[in-house]
Amino acid sequence: MTGWEAVRAWRKAQRERLIARRLAATPEERAGWSAAIAARLQDALPPARQGRIIGLYWPFKGEYDPRPLMRALHGQGVRLALPVVTERARPLVFRAWWPGIRMAPGIWNIPVPAEGGAVLPEMLIAPLVGHDGRGYRLGYGGGYYDRTLAAMARKPLTIGVGFELSRLESIHPQPHDIPMDMIVTERRCDRTGTVLAEPASPAHGEGASRP
Repeated sequence: MTGWEAVRAWRKAQRERLIARRLAATPEERAGWSAAIAARLQDALPPARQGRIIGLYWPFKGEYDPRPLMRALHGQGVRLALPVVTERARPLVFRAWWPGIRMAPGIWNIPVPAEGGAVLPEMLIAPLVGHDGRGYRLGYGGGYYDRTLAAMARKPLTIGVGFELSRLESIHPQPHDIPMDMIVTERRCDRTGTVLAEPASPAHGEGASRP
């Protein structure tokens, strides 16, 4: 497939098809898949993660629900963050999250931390609408994750998570698409990129501004 307009139209159709397919699964099926993904993520995350900042997300439209994992990681001393859209067509900002923090509706009414300064995740777990075997991720079409990763001075370890039913032969990647380092589904964990680097310097910790 050639030409961005053709690819964009194809992606729109695939996005609608995959979201409908995901929502057609029963709550019990999605709960079982989510439990399997959580177990695979626990195994895939580097063991020395205490004190690191991991960016996650709030579930939307039948996505894998990371909230049980978030609570478990918080109990293990991991610092967590959620993405916030502060301006359309701009990189995401991540704010610290912990159980009980005050939340507010964000874009598409997805809950986000109501306040707090920007933090820079050293690992990023991103939701998938679709994905392929080369680690490329099909999202909701806003380009927020690609834009955010491109703007980061130091790319975090990126893990795309979704259900096996979202697998495509190819998303027909374009120059602006940035592949994930790893794709995790309920059936497999595909490593496509590099392993996690050493912990970031204090400049990449809480309160640091995004490049």
